[in-house]
Amino acid sequence: MNNKYYTVCGIVEIEGKILLVRHTYGSAKDRVLLPGGFVQENELPTDAAEREILEETGVCSKVKSVFATQFKPNQWCIVFVMEYVSGIPKSDGYENNEVLLLPIEEAVNRSDITNMSREVLSAYMTHRSELTRSSYVPASSNEKEYVIFGI
Repeated sequence: MNNKYYTVCGIVEIEGKILLVRHTYGSAKDRVLLPGGFVQENELPTDAAEREILEETGVCSKVKSVFATQFKPNQWCIVFVMEYVSGIPKSDGYENNEVLLLPIEEAVNRSDITNMSREVLSAYMTHRSELTRSSYVPASSNEKEYVIFGI
């Protein structure tokens, strides 16, 4: 089950270029944005980011850090910095019809990039301030059910 209220996206750098997708539906139709999507029921946001990027682009990546969070009264989105692991970027042919690898400066200056992706990438280009993933897991949990950033 998808949950339209909890979303994730990821900044993936491959050989100095940023991974982006051209969306095929909704308010971002025909626009370029960071890959991501909905968090499924009982799924950690970190797992959702890794799954969504793989499904949408064929790229295997691992969550490295939290870069930003976006909150609305009825929705949140976590923007992760991802570590590229493997895969050749390609469109899923469903949620997107194009996968792009662009220098960050080119990406933020595109007229067809979503406003949120532009703001996130502009900040990433200049600040690169991140909350890194901790190895801490409380005794009452396990690493598949718990993740914390910033400590």
